[in-house]
Amino acid sequence: MNQDSAATSARLLALADGMGGHAHGEVASTVAVTAFLDLAGRLADTDLSGVDLLEKLSEAIEDASARLTALADAEPEMRGTGTTVVAFLVDGTRIGVLHIGDSRAYLLRDGELTRMTRDHTLVQALVDEGRISVEEAAEHPRRSWLIRTLQDGTVAEPDLFEHQGQIGDRYLICSDGVTAVLGDNEIREVLAGEPERAGAVAKLIERANAGGGPDNITCIVADLVEESAPTEQVPLIVGAAAEQAGGT
Repeated sequence: MNQDSAATSARLLALADGMGGHAHGEVASTVAVTAFLDLAGRLADTDLSGVDLLEKLSEAIEDASARLTALADAEPEMRGTGTTVVAFLVDGTRIGVLHIGDSRAYLLRDGELTRMTRDHTLVQALVDEGRISVEEAAEHPRRSWLIRTLQDGTVAEPDLFEHQGQIGDRYLICSDGVTAVLGDNEIREVLAGEPERAGAVAKLIERANAGGGPDNITCIVADLVEESAPTEQVPLIVGAAAEQAGGT
């Protein structure tokens, strides 16, 4: 079952990867993405120039946490449900970023790839402490153990930061179905070599599947372009959230 959910709109990019091996990960990812879509809907007619983007993202993840907790209280089999989250709230070239878990965000600028997020995993913590090397981390048997997620009954502790974009920047948000297989060099090659966003997404998925595809694979590729004003659009929703809404 696909436990990933993702959505995009004029002002929002959001991706959630329900925790595999836990109860109803597909529900958790759907709840998370829906909370962020609701945020985008509330802000649809708002001038964001004076808005604290990080405060709004914090409100959305608190809302998602409350929804998960309410579900678990009503349905005991939902206890332990959790998900990763990466979300961008966009105001022109000003971007608020929220991240929790091991889904990732990348920036491609002038041909150089930068990882914008830091994995909330046991292995990443060991790397940060200097106890193992990056090379050892890639092969560590516990490399997928998460130490921070959005989960029922707990207070979410996401990383939050504001990013100043530039016209021409390309962004990738992806679940670990991509990064468990593809290294940063291969990701950079695809993002830099495929001019069309859909082509870049297709190639990343193709290469991840060719490398073994051990998990659900979900990608968002977005380009920062110059527009006079944001054009609101019907959100594009994929994965578990689309399935639960009766989409395809």
